[in-house]
Amino acid sequence: MKSYNVLSLFSGCGGLDLGFKKQGFNIIKAVDNDPTVIETYRKNIGDHIECLDIKEFNGLLYKNIDVIIGGPPCQGFSLASNLVRNFKDDPRNYLYKEYIRIIEEIKPKIFLMENVKNFLNFNSGKFKDDIIEHFKNIGYNIEYKIIKTVEYGIPQKRERVFFVGTLFNNNFIFIEKSVVKKTIYDVIFDLETKPYDSLWNHVPMNHSEQMLLKMSYVKEGKGRECIPEELKPKTGDVRKYIRLDRNKPSFCITTDNRKIFHYLFNRALTIRELARIQTFPDNFIFYGNRSSQEKQIGNAVPPQLSEKFAKKIKEYLNE
Repeated sequence: MKSYNVLSLFSGCGGLDLGFKKQGFNIIKAVDNDPTVIETYRKNIGDHIECLDIKEFNGLLYKNIDVIIGGPPCQGFSLASNLVRNFKDDPRNYLYKEYIRIIEEIKPKIFLMENVKNFLNFNSGKFKDDIIEHFKNIGYNIEYKIIKTVEYGIPQKRERVFFVGTLFNNNFIFIEKSVVKKTIYDVIFDLETKPYDSLWNHVPMNHSEQMLLKMSYVKEGKGRECIPEELKPKTGDVRKYIRLDRNKPSFCITTDNRKIFHYLFNRALTIRELARIQTFPDNFIFYGNRSSQEKQIGNAVPPQLSEKFAKKIKEYLNE
């Protein structure tokens, strides 16, 4: 069976790439501008990644690419970001134009682009329509779909939009939903009795006494409403100070999970537990400090979800 060449843009630590690699795709080049994620990617996936500003990337040098994958930064599209009100002030929100430029230069048979769900609604949907029009103008048929990861066997309530562009026809069929629904307990319960040094990245946080006191009041599946008024945080993200429910999928793993508590223990989840919820294998090691590791995991596409897309894309290319 033919091996297909992939270019990965905005690669991060490699969640999307890992799924394609497992499906036999040949990732010949990956690009990101964060040195820390570069180290994680290189040591887990390969040396083909380059630390580079995407604006410096010359797609004209890569004409043997079958598939382009990646997700331009989404800070300005996220509902959790203050940048929604200051979209024009952050140059990262326009990096999708570089994604379009590179696709136009290379003209792959198919591309996969991922972003936050609010990408579709930004500026009353006109932003999404404009991007689709750009892709159509360079010859692509576009399909998009909001993927709720919990419906695809991922133990997490995560919603992302995936765009698929095909150069010659539009018969791409999106991935099928899974009949198996997983809870957080399904994927991390065995770590309850394992020593913290038995796995890479399985190290608990050192919480302050005040934080330990606050979290001690929060019951399983509940939130800050359990904390006494004199201790209750008055500001901050309402999705924080929550204890997970072992019988349900996890909340969406973000780039900061310090105030999301383990269903059983008085602590935040370890990096390894977060990685398992994102479906990274235990032999995938994250580098950098804890803050960087959380960002790497939170920004990643779950590898098991990526592998489902990779399988579908391979079927499409083999038709």
